[in-house]
Amino acid sequence: MPPPSEPTVYAPPSRPLGVAILAVLVGIVGFLWILGGLLLLADVTAITYFNGGGLPQLLHATGVFAGLIVLIFGLIVLGLALGLWHLRMWALVLTLLVVIVELVSYGLAGDFASLGFIVSLVLFVYLVAVHRHFD
Repeated sequence: MPPPSEPTVYAPPSRPLGVAILAVLVGIVGFLWILGGLLLLADVTAITYFNGGGLPQLLHATGVFAGLIVLIFGLIVLGLALGLWHLRMWALVLTLLVVIVELVSYGLAGDFASLGFIVSLVLFVYLVAVHRHFD
């Protein structure tokens, strides 16, 4: 009687180093956006409180709205970073869309020799090259 075979263990997909670095950098940017939104909310609240409610209601509401928008944007960016870290296809597609918008904006400005255009182009080519790692 042959010995029982070992169960097959599937290794998780390998995360390319460039994707890991990109995910960490996007995560840092998302964290900074969240921090900025919270600070904006705290600032508007503090000005209203310490000014004795003297801040016009419209400015207070606008500041709170702006703080919430920045906070929500930061949460979205942080979610994108987590999607890139976990190699999710939706995160790759969203990142590629952002990079394409950057490339088009540089192209419309005729700024093909700028560092931003070159970095965006390299990032686009790299992400297309490693797309097989995403599921």
